[in-house]
Amino acid sequence: MTTANKKLSSARLTQPTDKFVEEFTASVQFDQRMFRQDIRGSIAHATMLAEVKVLTIEERDQIIAGLQQIEQEIESGDFEWSIAQEDVHMNIEARLIALIGEVGKKLHTGRSRNDQVATDVRLYLRDMIDPIGQQLNRLQEALLNVAEREADTIMPGFTHLQTAQPVTFGHHMMAWYEMLVRDAERLEDCAKRVNSLPLGAAALAGTTFPIDREMTASLLGFDRICLNSLDAVSDRDFAIEFNSFASILMMHLSRFSEELIIWSSAQFDFVDLGDAFCTGSSIMPQKKNPDVPELIRGKTSRVYGNMFNLLTLMKNQPLAYNKDNQEDKEPLFDTIDTLLGSLRVYADMMSVITVKADNMRQAALRGYATATDLADYLVRKGTPFRDAHEVVGLSVAYGIKHKKDLSELTLEELQQFSANIEQDVFEVLTLEGSVAARNHLGGTAPEQVKAAIQKARRQR
Repeated sequence: MTTANKKLSSARLTQPTDKFVEEFTASVQFDQRMFRQDIRGSIAHATMLAEVKVLTIEERDQIIAGLQQIEQEIESGDFEWSIAQEDVHMNIEARLIALIGEVGKKLHTGRSRNDQVATDVRLYLRDMIDPIGQQLNRLQEALLNVAEREADTIMPGFTHLQTAQPVTFGHHMMAWYEMLVRDAERLEDCAKRVNSLPLGAAALAGTTFPIDREMTASLLGFDRICLNSLDAVSDRDFAIEFNSFASILMMHLSRFSEELIIWSSAQFDFVDLGDAFCTGSSIMPQKKNPDVPELIRGKTSRVYGNMFNLLTLMKNQPLAYNKDNQEDKEPLFDTIDTLLGSLRVYADMMSVITVKADNMRQAALRGYATATDLADYLVRKGTPFRDAHEVVGLSVAYGIKHKKDLSELTLEELQQFSANIEQDVFEVLTLEGSVAARNHLGGTAPEQVKAAIQKARRQR
């Protein structure tokens, strides 16, 4: 990174920029990652300018050849980035002029850095949405595989982190899957608003040149055009919306992580995450720490911070473009990187998770998880629900006192609380009977879990 280049935009100024100010205001240190998008946008712009006779065919070809050479230089590591040129856009343009001379100075005709950067950011985010969607899809596939494998595995379901009712582990994984379905829908919807072309808005009012924005949009694969030049250069709603999607998705991953951390503890011992996704302790040799879920839980706050960063950045900006908007990229880039990494490692981790079915079953037996089933049984026998609720409460208290699960009580013990209880009660007090009885759309019965998995696979 050098500071030796002469600025392309310094003619108006009578004094050179202070060296510290130059470094302080530069963004090339982080926005250079958009070089491919910047070059792609410039090639499309030059192609359009030639079509409307602002450039000659020869000038267009010189510019495109120069831009392609610059792309090769950057990819090979031979490009010299300059802080003096402030950002990725001016660095590339300065190098183009150095390569092809006066013709390179014509590239910026009919555009401004304001609409140029807005286009580059949209192109970059659009390019990143696809790999994010792919990693999200990988995680969904991993969850479906676990759910299918564990469709009959019984575990305690919790409310308030207290044993509530028995469910299957497969059903629990499908709950996670449904959360990710909504995330995928949000990403797809967000992509529609990302894919709108600002190029052609110029600085804020449009341009006097006879540009063809429809052609530029087609060349760059944009579905629509930003219809107001003021809005086009100053809009960052798409970045905020993406960060909102990312925040919700990371919240889901954080919730998943919390459960995995609890389940992998010695007190629960429901799952093993695999050694590749854990670390040991520097002092306690017996430890196996769930670092990946813990770190993702921590990174969630980072993505939340990026969203509020962008919201705060935009909240008091008058139209149109302001230098404040240079600050939009680092939180957006950080969210993209964090999301890609988190999804990738989660999909890898869930692909090798080990489920300890016996431990789950024993835990479900310890918490009187079939109490609601007993209440439902009594209601079907003609007992009013509130009376049934009281009967079950007394039965549970009796079981606690005598250290017996409801399924371990004798018929005589149960009948002391209600004469409506008969021998067939034991069909509903087993864990298997409990989950099988919830055989309806969205229920935890293994039959329904398998049907949900099949439906999910058909819709993918």
